[in-house]
Amino acid sequence: MPLEIERRFLVVGDGWLSHVSAEQELRQGYLTSGADALTLRVRISRSQQQPPMARLTLKAPPVAEAWPDGLVRQEFEYPIPLHDAEALLALTPRQLGKTRHRLDLEGGDWVVDVFADANAPLVIAEVELDRPDAPVTPPPWCGQELTGAHAFSNAALASTPLAHWPADRLQPLLAQLRGDQVPSAPGEARPWAL
Repeated sequence: MPLEIERRFLVVGDGWLSHVSAEQELRQGYLTSGADALTLRVRISRSQQQPPMARLTLKAPPVAEAWPDGLVRQEFEYPIPLHDAEALLALTPRQLGKTRHRLDLEGGDWVVDVFADANAPLVIAEVELDRPDAPVTPPPWCGQELTGAHAFSNAALASTPLAHWPADRLQPLLAQLRGDQVPSAPGEARPWAL
């Protein structure tokens, strides 16, 4: 079965900019989604290197006993005609936009997503791995790990963007993004993490 094996981190700082090798604009919408259920996403990507592309993606959690931490999901992705993707996007208000930056880092396929509109100024780094137990050394500009934190999934951000978060959840996150607050220790409760 096709698997997505991915770890995600809050980005604090701009040290990643010197590693950018390519970028693309992404617009995506969610026709169905859930923290522990099937997610159906439509995405249109645009870049200077290639013509616009559209994909339909189904993501489902695998057997929870095997990977309970949100690190691994089943993923099925299919190219679709651009006009079909545009029609599907028109069907859902749950959308988001972001610029994806591919990085020239070792230790997996690293990208940094800079979110737009109601999710700005959120910046998240992701690394896709070959296996769940692959070692990862996060760069210094990676802050708190977000792997498995549903509130930061793209589907959740499309439904409830940062602009709609209550102040008591949003302010600690913004402080950390600005560098005003030291990142929380692993396992420490954060009002915005889950």
